[in-house]
Amino acid sequence: MIIAFYAYPCKAQDSSWKKPLSLSAISQVNQGNSYITFPTDIGNLEPLWFEANLIPNFNIRKSKNSRVMGVLTPQIILRMYQEESYPVRTPSYMPHVTVYYRLTEKEKSSGISLFGRFKHHSNGQQGSFFTDSLKINLESGNFAANKFEGGIILSNTNTRFKAFQFFASSIEIYPWCVEELDEIYSKFRWNNTFSVFKLPLGEGNENQQKAVVSLKIETSWMFGEVNSWNNFSLDRLNLGLTIHYLPKFFEDIGFFVQYYHGQDYYNIYFEHHLDVLRFGLMTEKLRF
Repeated sequence: MIIAFYAYPCKAQDSSWKKPLSLSAISQVNQGNSYITFPTDIGNLEPLWFEANLIPNFNIRKSKNSRVMGVLTPQIILRMYQEESYPVRTPSYMPHVTVYYRLTEKEKSSGISLFGRFKHHSNGQQGSFFTDSLKINLESGNFAANKFEGGIILSNTNTRFKAFQFFASSIEIYPWCVEELDEIYSKFRWNNTFSVFKLPLGEGNENQQKAVVSLKIETSWMFGEVNSWNNFSLDRLNLGLTIHYLPKFFEDIGFFVQYYHGQDYYNIYFEHHLDVLRFGLMTEKLRF
């Protein structure tokens, strides 16, 4: 897979648009984007007015050209349900700190980087995890999980399509969780992400270019004892496909469409299995 990523055949074309990729740009790709969905979900997700994912990133680094950089991120995901009083029920609080290290030379447009992350995930509730009927208490049950994640990021350019490509693979473990999550929540996962950012054609060698279209494919496989699932059960697979389009008349916000299949990522709702297609607005401040 790594060889294929770097050796994808390209026709000889103008490559003056290629620029060195900063560690800041690589981290932005890996950190993800803020978004808000429209109330037009198609699938088995409960009716929502919106889902919002807020990911402000604060970079910490010694110098602009440093191979090491830290990022602090107070991430929050919240859902407003289409119910009386428009409740925003048990948001996901997901603060995390990530450290990036670039292995290859800083002045290249392709290379290899490593990252490590510590992330806390909770819903801010203190109630019992289960109700009297031993069903999960979605209204006020306490959910808390902490994870370590470590991985590698490969970056490359595609001259044929005038695009930047990224492939990330990581392992995450959950050493500290509320005990009720034992045997029903995977504590060891393997994540893979492939991203492509397509730059506009015919704009020469501008200093800062924004991708007009981007594509992201994400997979996660959940290992361990989870609901007595077979080791090869497809219930263990989480899959996401996101396409983002940034019109010329928008600066930092574009439209996106996303398909998601797998375990619900919204804290204590993890027992729900989603198949949903949705649309919305997504931020994109990344420039190449």
